[in-house]
Amino acid sequence: MSIRIGILGYGNLGRGVECAVKHNQDMELKAVFTRRNPEDVKILTDTAKVYHVDEAVKMKDELDVLIICGGSATDLPVQTPEYAKYFNVVDSFDTHARIPEHFAAVDEAAKKGNHVAMISVGWDPGMFSLNRLYANAILPGGKDYTFWGKGVSQGHSDAVRRLEGVVDARQYTIPVEAALDAVRSGENPELTTREKHTREVFVVAEEGADKAKIETEIKTMPNYFDEYDTTVHFISEEEMKKNHTGLPHGGFVIRTGKTGWEDEHDHVIEYSLKLDSNPEFTSSVIAAYARAAYRLSKEGQTGCKTVFDVAPVYLSAQTPEELRAHML
Repeated sequence: MSIRIGILGYGNLGRGVECAVKHNQDMELKAVFTRRNPEDVKILTDTAKVYHVDEAVKMKDELDVLIICGGSATDLPVQTPEYAKYFNVVDSFDTHARIPEHFAAVDEAAKKGNHVAMISVGWDPGMFSLNRLYANAILPGGKDYTFWGKGVSQGHSDAVRRLEGVVDARQYTIPVEAALDAVRSGENPELTTREKHTREVFVVAEEGADKAKIETEIKTMPNYFDEYDTTVHFISEEEMKKNHTGLPHGGFVIRTGKTGWEDEHDHVIEYSLKLDSNPEFTSSVIAAYARAAYRLSKEGQTGCKTVFDVAPVYLSAQTPEELRAHML
């Protein structure tokens, strides 16, 4: 029996989830919910239908997992707790500093509704989080370093697009190479947020918009840009379409540590990603955790979960016997 999937929001992430569902044979896309006119939204799955978001709750008994594909700035803090009352849900909330409060709100709602809610699923938070945890457990005496990019951050780009006077925007996160080299060489540098990354933003502004105001709002935006050296470029729509339509990303999680009675041996653990499509890879992680949410719900579990709470066996379509025979 297929896991019946619904998608709330059909932007880059929603389209990525649709593709991910296609590649998971134990899943079936049943519905896409949109704030737009459903007749204007064309999806790729012939067997699924598009509905207005107001119809979602009416279909709570027809879906096993609802994947919420809104932005972290304003959508997910409202949508995930609301829909966790009615569905098992998965989101990709990626504002690291606000994860604890988001978890608390979603946990309360999911427990009231007797559902499982997976939050902050993707590659960071998500796969990078897992690798930080594993490396910390293995090398308790050490230092963590996380570098992102060079690539387009969907959450940061979305946050900029929501500013008054902005038509479109792309934000690139860029690691500082000197800092990356120092970490890999085992120097164990003390690095501030500003010393590890820079941010570059390309903005298409409305005609007559106050560009100086937009630039100031970007550079001072809490949790997104205020702790980074940020460069803002104002460009035309034509240049945006020509040079900035792709959504690549990637990054590195590195932990350095020592072992031995006298700390005489040095070790470096590094996990890296090079992604041609940030939203499609994020969606692929989400699909695996949608399977986990479904299985946990079937076991009678409720409440909010993160990637830390899910055993790897829940992610795979293979049986535990197959995993032990071929992957262990």
